[in-house]
Order: sequence, then C-alpha cells, then structure tokens
Amino acid sequence: MSDITLGRTGITVDRNAFGALPIQRIPMEDAVKLLRKAYDGGITFFDTARAYTDSEEKIGCALSDIRSHIYLATKTAAKTAEDFWKDLDTSLTFLKTDYIDIYQFHNPSFCPKPEDGSGLYEAALKAKEQGKIRFISITNHRLAVAQEAIDSGLYDTLQFPFCYLSGEPELGLVRGCQEHDMGFIAMKALSGGLITNSAAAYAFLSQYPSVLPIWGIQREHELDEFLSYIPHPPVMTDEIRSLIDRDRKQLCGSFCRGCGYCMPCPVGIEINTCARMSLLLRRSPSASHLSLEGQELMNKVRECLHCGQCAAKCPYGLDTPELLARNLKDYEEVLAGKEMTATNF
Repeated sequence: MSDITLGRTGITVDRNAFGALPIQRIPMEDAVKLLRKAYDGGITFFDTARAYTDSEEKIGCALSDIRSHIYLATKTAAKTAEDFWKDLDTSLTFLKTDYIDIYQFHNPSFCPKPEDGSGLYEAALKAKEQGKIRFISITNHRLAVAQEAIDSGLYDTLQFPFCYLSGEPELGLVRGCQEHDMGFIAMKALSGGLITNSAAAYAFLSQYPSVLPIWGIQREHELDEFLSYIPHPPVMTDEIRSLIDRDRKQLCGSFCRGCGYCMPCPVGIEINTCARMSLLLRRSPSASHLSLEGQELMNKVRECLHCGQCAAKCPYGLDTPELLARNLKDYEEVLAGKEMTATNF
C-alpha cells in the first residue's frame, strides 16, 4: 500500500485518485459500473467539477450509499458569490451529499482573497462555516496564480499539472506546498496522453510524498491498470529512468499540454488537438488521426485568423498559431507518406 496525506487536511488515501472528467463521455450505466469498481478496488478519492457536464451526477448515483467511506473534490468556475452558491448547491444535489471534502476554485485568472471585491473567498468561508465544504482549495494552470495561492496561506490544497515532463517552476510549487503544509493534487500526470507508460508516471510521482495524482479514467482497462498499482506500486528503476530521459529529450519544451483553456476558437479550430497532432501521431497513433474526420479537423487550421485570442489565453505562454501551422505542415507530410522525425514537431 502507498498512502499519501494531503497536507493539513489530514485526508489520507492511496496514491491512485480517480479523475472524473472523462466519465462525462460514457453512458450513465457504464460510468456507475466503473466508479463502483474503482471504489471496490481501493480508490477512495474522486475529483470532478461542476463544468464536467454530468460527471457529478454519475458519481452521486454510483457512490452516495458509501459516502462516509470516500472523499469528494469538485470545483466551481464562478466569478461572483451568487454563482458560487448556485454551483455549490447544484454540486451537492448531483453528488447526493450534504458536504464536499475539497471545494476548489476552478482555474481562476486571479487568486481569490478576502476583500478582493469578488466575494468568492468570503462565500467559501461561509460555506465552510455551514458545513457544506470542509476545505477551501484552488486549481490552476498559471504559475503566478498558483504561487500566490501558496504564499497567501488561504488554501488547503493546490491542484496543478505535474508529471515527469515538468520543470523547475512546477517542482518549486510542489516544494512550496510541502513547506506550507498544503496538499498538492497533480492533474495531467500523463500529460494529456503524451506519456504512454503509466508505471513510469506513477514511479516518478511517488518520489514526492506530498503529491496525489488524479488519473483521468474512462475505460475499464485503464482502471484495471491503476488498480493493479495499489498492491504493487511501481518504483523507480534504471529502466524507467532511461525511459523518462528519452521522453524528456523528445517532449520537453514548447508543446501543447491539451488543457483547452485556449478554446473556443472563433472559427471552430479544435486547438487543443490540432496544436499537438505531431506528438499524438508519434506517441499515441490512431487510425482516427488520419481518417477523413481527422483530415477535416486539421484542415480547419487553414482558416486561422491569427487573431491572437488563443495565444493570449494560453497559461503556458505558447505561440499557439505558430504551433498550429507547424502541426498542419507535419500532418500533411505524414499524409504524403513521409516518415516523421524528431525534428519536425
């Protein structure tokens, strides 16, 4: 067993947590079966969000009868106190519970604080006083906002992208959380599908005792993989170190993480897929990438207005239009039968 405690929350769970964004894509019956199997297999931490369509409802249907044995984390993207209360009440209803363990501000562009004019933090404090939430937390993709949240002392946990492709700035956040007795919840531990060896991803994260990874799970075989790590957690080996080193050389740098915060595009480009198509073709090739639908998806890039909206919203500061153009060029070469190389993405 490999348990982790989320800082001052005292919440102690196995190092496998269930990321419930993907279950919005599958039918209710399949989602309920998957969630129940996760619990029966030893997973007790489930992370969702009000923005994940019916994900909360599916969790409520699957797990409400064993509520006292699990931990629920959800999120609000509210920008006003009024919307905060609407989101919270909706989440409580769909999750079929009268309290949420970790309630997170969902990727705000600023760090909510008392008397900042938004009323958000005051609403969270009141909800905590009422027993509707246990801990006030925040998620983000912006280093500056995440660091401000740590320094503020106002938050019990931080959720931020973290994997073996991360750099020193992200490691600094992990250390900062540990120093401030904050829990660190790692999203995108597989870097949006670019990391294809989950054992290596697990082994890397297990080196950080304060980090809880949430694995986005949609299919039963994916769940089985992570459940197998509960009795037999992967550990760092020379073979895994070599694999990580190879992946870092190939992937680290200015690549699209697929977070989707650049969306929507005014002309309908699916930016978070098109801007990393070269990597998807190399890392997780699928016939669908080169199908007529895939070609139609990539051809949309030709309609780019170069308006700059996507680049302005990218939390990683990427030149998104340039990435789109480069990925379209690479895609056309693959369609023409040319072999991809490490230098053409």
